[in-house]
Amino acid sequence: RGIAWATYEALAEQVMRSGQPIRMAYDRGDLELMSPGPLHERYKKLLSRLFEEVLIELDLPFEPSGETRWMKDEAERGLEPDDCYFLTAEKLAIVQGRAPDRPGDPYPDLAIEVELSHWDIDKMAIYAELGIPEVWRYDGADCTIHRLRADGTYEKRSESLFLPLTPEDVNRWIGRSSGQDAKTWSKQVRAWVRDELARRPR
Repeated sequence: RGIAWATYEALAEQVMRSGQPIRMAYDRGDLELMSPGPLHERYKKLLSRLFEEVLIELDLPFEPSGETRWMKDEAERGLEPDDCYFLTAEKLAIVQGRAPDRPGDPYPDLAIEVELSHWDIDKMAIYAELGIPEVWRYDGADCTIHRLRADGTYEKRSESLFLPLTPEDVNRWIGRSSGQDAKTWSKQVRAWVRDELARRPR
């Protein structure tokens, strides 16, 4: 507590240059750091791969932005998602094919958060401050989809703004990854998207 915004910016830059696998969240003087373990990284990769396989098979444009640090200087808030994506035509027109690192660039449309350990900082409040329309959270057992409301808070939803995927789909496919290599699992996901998911109404 009591960490200055400038200190957070300097520390975040130092961590980035060092290449250390440390994730940070900052909220008006409160700073929290976390080093993700192997299980966290496995779930992150599975969620990202599932999301991208679905986007590709449904022929939907997207731009991934990984664990980019997103900050809002005037609010003194910032964090790094496990993964994030630009999905809307308006934002893709600005950032596609390059890093979103210019002044005035938009924040992503969707973020992925794997939550196997507790954060004292309210990361959802930071996402709301940034105006991220949708956050997918996974706790090692269940996926939940959270959509930003007009009042600046999130509510759980049974469907995504951007894909016909449901939390139940995500849970099932993460479960099916057990005992399979990534190539076999990905091929099964693609076949399922073509044969079943593509027929769902959007």
